[in-house]
Amino acid sequence: MLEKIRKALDEKASSEKAEVLQRFFKTGAGEYGEGDIFIGVTVPNIRAVAKQFKDAEFEIIEELVNSEIHEERMLGLIILTYQFPLNEKEIFDFYIKNLEKINNWDLVDVTCPRIVGVYLSDKPRNLLYDLARSDNLWKRRVGIVSTYSFIRNGELEDTLKISEMLLNDSHDLMHKAVGWMLREVGKKDVAVLENFLKKHYKKMPRTMLRYSIEKFDEDKRKRYLREEV
Repeated sequence: MLEKIRKALDEKASSEKAEVLQRFFKTGAGEYGEGDIFIGVTVPNIRAVAKQFKDAEFEIIEELVNSEIHEERMLGLIILTYQFPLNEKEIFDFYIKNLEKINNWDLVDVTCPRIVGVYLSDKPRNLLYDLARSDNLWKRRVGIVSTYSFIRNGELEDTLKISEMLLNDSHDLMHKAVGWMLREVGKKDVAVLENFLKKHYKKMPRTMLRYSIEKFDEDKRKRYLREEV
């Protein structure tokens, strides 16, 4: 089965695309994706292979998630999202145990709301606050992006609290993630977002602020950016 899956993925690979992805996901020395290996498969094509093998045995998925190849890790994680409704606890536990393998922003963003966020929807959420305090960039990103699932259900408090914890984060990828989640909060309740911004916008990193106010009208965006609100 594993050979069939890898063959199906390889058939959609492109060496030219791989070079583009290596640069896009910052795999050079000292960059956030240092050492990651791409074979050049787009996410829609990875999803197509995942649907084809969505009933793969757990041992096969574990092999994929532990692969050195980025697209194989993504494939294994997407299959997990398909199987999650059938075995929530085991998949959640496996996901958290293997966070070290979920080590780029696309891997986090495509999967953690569908697994971590959904699993914790009716449970205590202390784990997300612990992740947000981590020294590991990707764990912090899981901490905030998992709240996307709560936002969709109209639950905004955890997103706001974790965003507040991450206001002084030094990494641009966290500024983008927090700003993205705040923007989603605004889609649900713009007054809640504006109350948060009025407390914090002057000290927010500019990227975080820009992402969070992206849906405001042009005049309001300019007033926030000029600190005239």
